[in-house]
Amino acid sequence: MISSLRGRVLAAAGNSLVIDVGGVGFQVNTTPALVLASRVGDELAVHTSLVVREDSLTIFGFGTRDELEVFELLIGVTGVGPKSALGVLSALSPDQVAEAVHRDDDAAFRKVSGIGPKTAKLITVSLAGKLAAPAARAASGPVATGGIADSVLAALTGLGWSEKVAADALDETLLAASEADAASVPTLLRLTLARLGPAQQAGRAR
Repeated sequence: MISSLRGRVLAAAGNSLVIDVGGVGFQVNTTPALVLASRVGDELAVHTSLVVREDSLTIFGFGTRDELEVFELLIGVTGVGPKSALGVLSALSPDQVAEAVHRDDDAAFRKVSGIGPKTAKLITVSLAGKLAAPAARAASGPVATGGIADSVLAALTGLGWSEKVAADALDETLLAASEADAASVPTLLRLTLARLGPAQQAGRAR
């Protein structure tokens, strides 16, 4: 069982990364947010799940353990395969998944490509009681961007930034971002990385 990987990023495109671990390149299927945040040549650590099929061994990786745990719960639901589970985590943060399940809101899952109404309902029923309801967000926090900000913060910490540095940069980015930018994980991630800057990136690498 491969539960985690740490190594140099050889390639980052689409929904996958190639990570060099001891001279072996592992292809890791992941979310677009983590791919966007990854830079070729940088070291990256991911939490992984190895999915074994008769004709393939496929690795799915995530920047946080919360994402991995939700992924493994999702693939345990009848009708939800690894690609659909990855699709859910590409669209929703772990907190958003937990909130949707807590509220029995299957509409959140119907928006994900490849998940129909019956499967969406089955997700909320099957995961009921398995995910803790997310803590209430501070009243001053932008509710619409809470889950998106969580996803961006998870991607940054997965890349090795400290939570404080990442959170401070993200807060500054949110204050300056338009509503449209704050509603997009890839855009918000790109803006936050730009704010962190190459100098801090170089310092983190050392």
